[in-house]
Amino acid sequence: QVQLVESGGGLVQPGGSLRLSCAASGFTFSSDAMSWARQAPGKGLEWVSSISITGIGTIYADSVKGRFTISRDNAKNTLSLQMNSLTPEDTAVYYCVKGGRDYYTRGPRGQGTQVTVSS
Repeated sequence: QVQLVESGGGLVQPGGSLRLSCAASGFTFSSDAMSWARQAPGKGLEWVSSISITGIGTIYADSVKGRFTISRDNAKNTLSLQMNSLTPEDTAVYYCVKGGRDYYTRGPRGQGTQVTVSS
């Protein structure tokens, strides 16, 4: 059974940083591309970033490019998202999703972690 558990969210001031983590279990983590998606209050699910099986290939939504960095540790079955220069527009629940960009709306995902950017 696929389990994805996100952590690392919280309240941060504009311009600040957070690092999200996702602990994966119940599947062969090293055999799947992975993604981060987010859902802001009153809005639909938005794709944020995806990473290839090896971690070499990464892609980002234009809204986060240059500020966010996705990474993975296949030895620890962990997916991460380093978020810098946060703005209030980044406020959302962030989800770890099994699968690449094409699966972000239908792949298994965790319960999410809340990120709030506010002064």
